[in-house]
Amino acid sequence: MSGNPYPLGLRLAGRRVVVVGGGVVATRRVPALLDAGAHVLLVAPELTPALRAHADAARLDWAPRRFAPDDLDGAWLVQVAIDDPIAAASVSAAAAERRIFCVRADDRFSATAWTPAVTRQGPVTVAVLGGGDPRRSMAVRDAIRDLLDVRKGPLSTPAVEEGSLPHTRVGRVALVGAGPGDPELITVRGWRLLTRADVVVADRLVPGLLLDEVRADAELVDASKIPYGPSRAQEEINQILVDRALAGKLVVRLKGGDPYVFGRGGEELLACAAAGVPVTVVPGVTSSIAAPAAAGIPVTHRGVAHEFTVVSGHVAPDSPDSLVRWDALAGLRGTLVVLMGLKNLAAITATLVAHGRPAETPAAVVQEATTGAQRVLRSTLGTVAADVVAAGLRPPAVVVLGDVATALAGAGLEGFPGSPPAPGGQA
Repeated sequence: MSGNPYPLGLRLAGRRVVVVGGGVVATRRVPALLDAGAHVLLVAPELTPALRAHADAARLDWAPRRFAPDDLDGAWLVQVAIDDPIAAASVSAAAAERRIFCVRADDRFSATAWTPAVTRQGPVTVAVLGGGDPRRSMAVRDAIRDLLDVRKGPLSTPAVEEGSLPHTRVGRVALVGAGPGDPELITVRGWRLLTRADVVVADRLVPGLLLDEVRADAELVDASKIPYGPSRAQEEINQILVDRALAGKLVVRLKGGDPYVFGRGGEELLACAAAGVPVTVVPGVTSSIAAPAAAGIPVTHRGVAHEFTVVSGHVAPDSPDSLVRWDALAGLRGTLVVLMGLKNLAAITATLVAHGRPAETPAAVVQEATTGAQRVLRSTLGTVAADVVAAGLRPPAVVVLGDVATALAGAGLEGFPGSPPAPGGQA
């Protein structure tokens, strides 16, 4: 049957949606479904690290096996994100029997629903269908996005824009900070480079909805690194950046927060420089400042703190690999912001107290800052490690130690829109 598609905006909050497949396509599709509030069942024997992080955080249900027709029982929509046409057809057939709309990544003309090219501007969502041609959809979407973008302005380095790269066989790498979690907190320049990239190499902490902005024909490389779990070697990531750029591609290395704040952006820049690949660095909003701010905590405040220090807590204080002078930090009067420190928080706080930092020093922990899943826990230096365990907080989280944690208490600035408090903590 043929005919023009009938456009709809699906309200999927609380409704079951099945995604079949655990690869790159599913990685791009799942964040928008979660953002819509769907109850997602992901059926796949294996997952990318980014999808595994969603499963580990209980944002979705994962069935680690091949698809079975009864997976669709009670579903409102199914997305087939596999490239095996026979397996995809079997999912389509099961969906048709149950009158469930089915999106297929392998064959859009055999699907009963299409995924449009999407752009979001605050409360406005624009979805474009291009008659089954994703390139046409993306082109129209981009034109509409430019009209809606009230932040328009010329870039200071037009040489990295699509179509204006120097006529050379060598491409370019852009190290782009994606911000702390809210997809709207990426910079204008970073967003524009992302939408023009030939290749996007993305980390786990990158806001998932930003992947909707990637061109349909762009290569998406999942370089997710789950803390203390499976990771792709940094050397392999470096090689991917170099190889794609040497092939003439515009490569965006999309990193959570800022590329250089514990983001290993320096290592990637050095690898590219050694290979003769030009690099553009686009700073990002770092969680070390944004997470406290989203929880109503200024890292400096007149009469309270005239300094703040950002430190990594991924190495225990007593480890010979630690480069941090925790004894010196204990003697500071300002704000101490600890990133990647939940695993070693008990050892960190005990070390600070042992070296003279008062146990009653105010403390706060902000989990998944600037997102709808943000949680804030208030405590003290002496008890915060135990309170984090009791509240069930998990990475990514930022720890703030110092009097600023209570400086604006009661000022009506608590939290980020949609963020619940952490159980057992004061939010």
